[in-house]
Amino acid sequence: MVLLHGTSRINDRGHLEIGGCDTVELAKRFGTPLYVFDEALLRETCREFHTAFRKTGLRYQVAYASKAFCTQAMCRLVDEEGLHLDVVSAGELHTALTAGFPPEKIHMHGNNKSREELTYALEAGIGGFVLDNFHELNLLAELTERMGRRPSVLLRLTPGVEAHTHEYIQTGQQDTKFGFDLASGQADEAAHRLTADQNLNWVGIHCHIGSQIFETEGFAIAVDRMMEFYAKAVNQWGADLRVLNVGGGFGIRYVEEDRPLPVRVYIEAIADRVKAAAHRLGVEVPEVWVEPGRRIAGPAGTTLYTVGARKEIPGVRRYISVDGGMADNPRPIIYQARYEAIIANRAREPVQELAAVAGRYCETGDMLIWDTPLARSAPGDILAVFGTGAYTYSMASNYNRTPRPAVVFAREGRADLVVRRETLDDLIRCDEIPARMKKKEGYPVS
Repeated sequence: MVLLHGTSRINDRGHLEIGGCDTVELAKRFGTPLYVFDEALLRETCREFHTAFRKTGLRYQVAYASKAFCTQAMCRLVDEEGLHLDVVSAGELHTALTAGFPPEKIHMHGNNKSREELTYALEAGIGGFVLDNFHELNLLAELTERMGRRPSVLLRLTPGVEAHTHEYIQTGQQDTKFGFDLASGQADEAAHRLTADQNLNWVGIHCHIGSQIFETEGFAIAVDRMMEFYAKAVNQWGADLRVLNVGGGFGIRYVEEDRPLPVRVYIEAIADRVKAAAHRLGVEVPEVWVEPGRRIAGPAGTTLYTVGARKEIPGVRRYISVDGGMADNPRPIIYQARYEAIIANRAREPVQELAAVAGRYCETGDMLIWDTPLARSAPGDILAVFGTGAYTYSMASNYNRTPRPAVVFAREGRADLVVRRETLDDLIRCDEIPARMKKKEGYPVS
């Protein structure tokens, strides 16, 4: 059964409504595919993290992981809700800075930050860096010495925790491209170098064990291992640490069988484990940081499509095709991600068919949803796919040379365009034709 999130409801016309806006009207006004965000739900989830942490009594920081969904408007919203920001590229950093996000509230991740990206971030005066490997440690130390800067840094560790999630989004296990390994002694070596480096202000440690986590056990184990390292760094090596960053990974509901925990349950479990470990190991309770991305953006997003062709294979399967697919949502083809949907213009009608929702792109694997229950659809209907706020727009492409969709924020009956739809001319704006490729007679060139 489809579960409506946030302000979503079925209005008197039998249409799906988000943020007080009729999705059928949104589709007419802005076209499809269309990403629609429930602005009130975005803000509500940001506030849930604040509320949960305040109840623990801990010093804390909540940083929105902008890789989930990054636009100037989203950066503004996150700042208004009192969150910090986690960026992983010059592009995300530039988006935040041009949106007016305070640079001191930004920290930068990434397993292969370039010299140019680090320089840009240092010049902007961002709040800090999460160090991922020795190459980056050396490069940042060189740049800071030359530029006369002393940024705060966290050391990213791999605690050897394998979260119960898809293998492509596990990041805390030993065999991963991310971070300094605890088991092999890499983390110890990095720590010794940081304690001796006068150009880098080592303030804490970081880990991220994976995404779409529906239990607290993985976080608890990670906290224990991280706190043991933290205590060793403080008590034995004299490091002046104050931050324990446990990353993100808080799960959301995509389909009925998903059972994400309330935000407060994750935070309470993390806080309790941090306090217990600090007491046991004889160190002051650190400031705890988290980096939710999907949990904030995911449930608030819905993608609208227009239904086109139907195909019946008797005794096998019924396909309905929509005007989007893997270019605006690559998650099904990458992670075998699953979604729920309804016919938005006939949202009260009972289920009448089991259909596979196919994308429009020239790939057999371009399937958005397999065998989902729907009201019987017809060409021109509007299909709403729920839970698409994270890693859809941010991973979208121009495959088959299709323009990327528009994005709107819906709130209290008002829909604001936050990303305009690309045009056909946008697709060729960076193209160049070499001068040697002369125009052929009769060949039309605009």
